[in-house]
Amino acid sequence: MAAPLEVVVTSDSGSQLWNSTVFDLYSGSSLLSYRGGNSSARTLSLLRGEFLLSAQLGKNFINVWEIQRKDQLQQKIVCPGVVTCVTASPDGLFLAAGVAEAIYLWEVCTGKLLSVLSRHYQDVTCLKFTDDSSHFISGGKDNLALVWSLCSVIQLDLNHTPDPRHVLSRHSLPITDLHCGLMGAQARVATASLDQTVKMWELSSGELLLSILFDVEIMSVTFDPCEYFLFCGGTDGNIFQVSLCSQSLSRDKSFQSDNDGNQVFKGHRNLVTCLSVSMDGTLLASGSHDETVRLWDVQSKQSIRCLAHKGPVTNVFITAAPANMFLPDSRPVVPLPRFSRHLHASEGDGGESGDVCVRLAPCTQEEEETYLQKADRLSSLMNAVTDKSVFGDGENTKVRVAELEEEVQTLKKINKDLYDFSSQLITKPT
Repeated sequence: MAAPLEVVVTSDSGSQLWNSTVFDLYSGSSLLSYRGGNSSARTLSLLRGEFLLSAQLGKNFINVWEIQRKDQLQQKIVCPGVVTCVTASPDGLFLAAGVAEAIYLWEVCTGKLLSVLSRHYQDVTCLKFTDDSSHFISGGKDNLALVWSLCSVIQLDLNHTPDPRHVLSRHSLPITDLHCGLMGAQARVATASLDQTVKMWELSSGELLLSILFDVEIMSVTFDPCEYFLFCGGTDGNIFQVSLCSQSLSRDKSFQSDNDGNQVFKGHRNLVTCLSVSMDGTLLASGSHDETVRLWDVQSKQSIRCLAHKGPVTNVFITAAPANMFLPDSRPVVPLPRFSRHLHASEGDGGESGDVCVRLAPCTQEEEETYLQKADRLSSLMNAVTDKSVFGDGENTKVRVAELEEEVQTLKKINKDLYDFSSQLITKPT
């Protein structure tokens, strides 16, 4: 059987046999399972297509599996407190985790802790990177979503506290989920909240584009890849589809099911905790506290498959199957190092002493000096050197000035001799 193009990765909080499971997107058959503990919500993530990560439910560490070695727990990343959310940058270079109200950012290749961001006032609930890894967005119980520029966070000066690029502060209750679209720094971001609204933002400017009010609290949100539709999971088990291409779309609106693309997926019996859409936008995966994962046909709004779990579902995402997921003898190109828990890692914590960690620093290079500017500067310098007044009246200074004047005269004579010789050589008749 050929390896599937897309898979569904899920986890729940009640299973005693496995932590996470991989299903075939189209057949629903179980392909792989990873043993060891249970995963917290918003923490299941792929790193470089070679490792599967998830924070242990209610604990202060992150479980790590090599993607093809399902039966062996490879490593634990110990954190300073209970981990509330985890995300890895799409380029595989950085790992971010929420611990209480702080965000911890690591460099994957060295395991160095690059930054601890403490701009939230309450627990961080969700983290997402943009698809180009240039920014990440954090949402918290303090009703705020913060947009962070990665290059401003990983600075050389650890004494400087980075500021978020934008503070999205229009929610009135804790943020439960967020989703970042495509196009990197030009992406659109959706945030869901217990205030019964989902808001869409422009990442580059931080401007609010759309606010949709629902009759229930919203626990999960996602786009389809083309961003034609917004999918929102409610506490009543319904999934609401909002058309983003409607001509009647206003900045503030209330959700109403109609024939203009706004529809409701009905099937779950409890709150919908996570949503994900396939690469072609035709299938929607949803996880719920009713202990099921459902696959939906987006066009017909029908549930085409129900995957039973042993407890409330905490994570569901659809992803392209990594190339080595079904090759048991493969190994990661670069093994994971030991991750540090402190910004200034001591020996034995996050690497050997003397390790070099390269970080981006603000650009300090000035514009290159033009030839005319250089000539003016040298001329000014020469005038300052030959001006006796700047040196005072000391005897040593006068002697030095006399020596410089003599050297200038000698150079002028050499230059004149060279000029005369060149002129004679050029004008000499052949």
